[in-house]
Amino acid sequence: MNTPTKLTFLRIILSIVMIIILLFPFYEIGLEFPRILIGGIYVKLEYFIAGGIFVIASLTDFLDGYLARKNHQVTDLGKMLDAIADKVLVNSALIILAVKGLIPVLIPVVIIFRDTVVDAVKMEAASKGTVVAAIMSGKIKTATMMIGLVLTFFYNLPFEMWNIRVNDFLLYFAMIMSIISMIEYFKANWSLIMSSTKKS
Repeated sequence: MNTPTKLTFLRIILSIVMIIILLFPFYEIGLEFPRILIGGIYVKLEYFIAGGIFVIASLTDFLDGYLARKNHQVTDLGKMLDAIADKVLVNSALIILAVKGLIPVLIPVVIIFRDTVVDAVKMEAASKGTVVAAIMSGKIKTATMMIGLVLTFFYNLPFEMWNIRVNDFLLYFAMIMSIISMIEYFKANWSLIMSSTKKS
């Protein structure tokens, strides 16, 4: 197992730890995370811990891809695990934060729906020997979504002290870019999609 694949496995493990911290009922076993006061705002420590884990896990996503390309260690196993790790990390964060009431439910619904559709298009293209490259709108969507999620984990600080909802703006913007990028993927691969429809 090469280093990029090990980093991908680490991201999956970190994602599971993040999920446990956010969802496990620690109070039932006599444990409870303290609340701390930051900038006049009381915050739950578990969100800061989970946010730190999310940041570290996200950095491994960048690092494993960089190392795999640099050292020519791109493998089918690595690509499959990377896709799984990405979905586990990001989709879990989106769903849990929505369930906790920290972000609107509409945001994860739209983003996960978009990712499902785009992944289906990519899979269909791959089955025909065509590689669907990432597009700029998709990259913008991912960047703004990740920053928005990090800010949400950290209670939108320091912007929350001035009542500026930067995290909400970024996540709504990411949702809009999700829709735009999905449409662009459809347009770019329309002939492929239609040929598959005719055969079915």
